[in-house]
Amino acid sequence: MTAFTAPSVSGPSRRALLRGSLAGAGLLALAACRSAADTATSAATGSAGPRRGGVLTVGTDVDFTPSLLFAQSANTLVQRLVFNTLTRYDDRLQPQPELATSWQLGADGTTVTLKLREDVTFHSGRRFTADDVVFAVKNLQNPARSAQLRSTAAAVTDFRKNGDFELTLVLAHPVSNLFDLFEFMIIPDSASVEDAVAGTRLIGTGPFTLTDRKPGSSITFARNEKYWNPGRPHLDGVEIRVIPQAESLLSSLRTGQTHLSYRVRGKDVATLKSDPQFRIKEYDTGSGAHYIGVNLSAEHVGDKRVRQAIAWAVDRDRLVQQALGGYGTVSAVPWPKSSPAYSEANAARYRHDPDKARALLKEAGLTTVTLPFAHSNDPGSTAIAQILQYDLKQVGIETVLQPTDSPTMQKQLIAQSMPALWTLGHGFAQLHPATLAVSAYPFNEARNSSRFSSPAYTDVVQQAWKRPDSDSAEAKALYQQITDLLLDEEFVIDLAVGGLVEVAGGKVRGADLNKFSYLNLDDAYLTA
Repeated sequence: MTAFTAPSVSGPSRRALLRGSLAGAGLLALAACRSAADTATSAATGSAGPRRGGVLTVGTDVDFTPSLLFAQSANTLVQRLVFNTLTRYDDRLQPQPELATSWQLGADGTTVTLKLREDVTFHSGRRFTADDVVFAVKNLQNPARSAQLRSTAAAVTDFRKNGDFELTLVLAHPVSNLFDLFEFMIIPDSASVEDAVAGTRLIGTGPFTLTDRKPGSSITFARNEKYWNPGRPHLDGVEIRVIPQAESLLSSLRTGQTHLSYRVRGKDVATLKSDPQFRIKEYDTGSGAHYIGVNLSAEHVGDKRVRQAIAWAVDRDRLVQQALGGYGTVSAVPWPKSSPAYSEANAARYRHDPDKARALLKEAGLTTVTLPFAHSNDPGSTAIAQILQYDLKQVGIETVLQPTDSPTMQKQLIAQSMPALWTLGHGFAQLHPATLAVSAYPFNEARNSSRFSSPAYTDVVQQAWKRPDSDSAEAKALYQQITDLLLDEEFVIDLAVGGLVEVAGGKVRGADLNKFSYLNLDDAYLTA
């Protein structure tokens, strides 16, 4: 096994870092960065330091769905409050310690040895050990769980423990997105996991403990007084309030009833830019993207010329400006600019060209067609669907909108039971490029929501996934092949890339999201 020392300012390649170990130096660096950030924030607010106490209220328009606890879904507000992960990426996509303090990858990429924190307990009082990592991996391997990174978890074929706090994972083959799994995989309590997916009890090792849940209304948490992260959390508690109406959510922020939200409509965010009582932060890692999905088993859309016509029909610029308030980047591909798979030429492949759309429909033997079009029934998604409906109508594609609640849409997405067209957001393009095509429901090469299947797609995705690096010329050539297939087949029609937008009242400090949009409030506090 190879060893690694703390990175220089310029930083090693991601491959070099992942093949090594990050131990005490990394923990000290994190502590130093956190201390510096706290000092800077205190200076900016004129306070002596982060203030302890207070209950932070978070507004959202979508309720917690316990059955999807182990998937990336609307539950991202809850997951990191209650649970921890093994590692966490920094802004440069370099993994940093969380429950794992250090790691070593074997020379052939088929083993990883993890050293774990020895001072962690679950909310129940039980000590966290290597057995809990084994359980977490097997939990994601369980077909009964909805978990996008199951394929990566399934690559783990054996576990070798060396005491309670050291563990080697044995892989069937190298996987390029192993640390994506470690950031995605929350560590649950094995004794209460069934209660967790039923929504009756959530027990983890995280900074907050569940105190009450009122389905459709709110979910509340109290500080974990025995949290392993010294001095954290600062807050006494957190309340997540479910506010389905866009106007009511905006009003709750304006009146101070809600301190923080990531679900304000783009056009509403734009109205808050000049208001000094709010701080607007756009997460520009490209952790989200807006798209039109197509069920290839439905009538007419099995012809890729129809799908390409849809791609040419959409005015992406208008969508970004009107529905997203300018928060997003027009793109025909899923990749953000930070991805090694991104290129400007690919992002601009489909522009707004109604004439080309009509010509493709004519080639497919159609002049007009009517298709069902599903969308989430929240206000922001409804606005997007209405803009897309208008654009498609201009080229002869009539759509019948089908507003659906978000949990139902997620379940239909997983079950491959979507109608001919739908619009949603997807993630997973912001990390290793192979993660998108082996993990995200719309893109999964083995079983995707569109019922698209292609030996060529499967082959190139598997090649990209089963290699230990992400930034070599050979890897980038594979990403281009994946992108070419996506742009030609258009079973997922990407429209715009963007991250979540944080709207925070003036008292909120220190809230953060990880690369899977899990809300991290370890360092959050409320000023006086």
